[in-house]
Amino acid sequence: MQPYGMTRDLILIARELGFESLSVDLIYGLPYQTVESFKATIDQVLTLVPDRVAMFSYAHVPWLRKQQGSFESHLPEGAEKFNIFRAGLKRFLNGGYIYIGMDHFARPGDELAAAQQNRTLHRNFQGYTTKAGADLYGMGASAISSIGEAYAQNRREVPAYQTAVGERGIATMRGYRMSEDDRLRRAVIGRLLCHTVIPKREVEQEFSIAFDEYFAEEIVRLEEPAADGLVTLDSGEIRVTPLGRIFIRNVAMVFDRYLHEQQMDQKRLFSKTL
Repeated sequence: MQPYGMTRDLILIARELGFESLSVDLIYGLPYQTVESFKATIDQVLTLVPDRVAMFSYAHVPWLRKQQGSFESHLPEGAEKFNIFRAGLKRFLNGGYIYIGMDHFARPGDELAAAQQNRTLHRNFQGYTTKAGADLYGMGASAISSIGEAYAQNRREVPAYQTAVGERGIATMRGYRMSEDDRLRRAVIGRLLCHTVIPKREVEQEFSIAFDEYFAEEIVRLEEPAADGLVTLDSGEIRVTPLGRIFIRNVAMVFDRYLHEQQMDQKRLFSKTL
């Protein structure tokens, strides 16, 4: 574990060096973690006044990382884990931070908060950003690049990565070029995650589709979260409610065709959303 003093000193040095925006990452749902211990951690973080905070859920995937099975019985689950998340949410909101969404917070003067307010916020596979359409070049083992409408990933194992770079100059192990359906769904999910609303007419004009026809199955699947008060559905838009923002991953997953197909195969790849 990284001690508070090390984090504090690093942030102080970064500010002295002129870094304009500093972010702190936290994980909730860790072994032996409790509501009170997480509150204490957040209180320490608040003294550092970071510009942004990412509060991620611990990803428990023992079918991919076998060593995680050794402490499975010590993980907070269900209501206990949700109460840890809720404690963090309330702590940061009371501390003056704006909830951007997807576990991210920002101070009111941060550019992320301003971008969300004026609807120029975007999201890529690394998180929220104010830089739309920028190519991302991943450096190092397992790094992912996003160039144009294509994605590429480097080899995960360091020896294999080094060998590939030495022999070919690049270490790409696989890639994927997006289809028109991929682009459409990325745009829909992006609007939802960044602005909590999908304006149907806006999407229709951009992609030349009839929204309710194209996403007929997805709209049916949204009826259950709508009944739970997580989204509102009408003829012009799909909007996430304040309660729904906490579960916005689950709402966005409705539009993820690949995830739906993977779930139908009963083959686990992903961790829980909360």
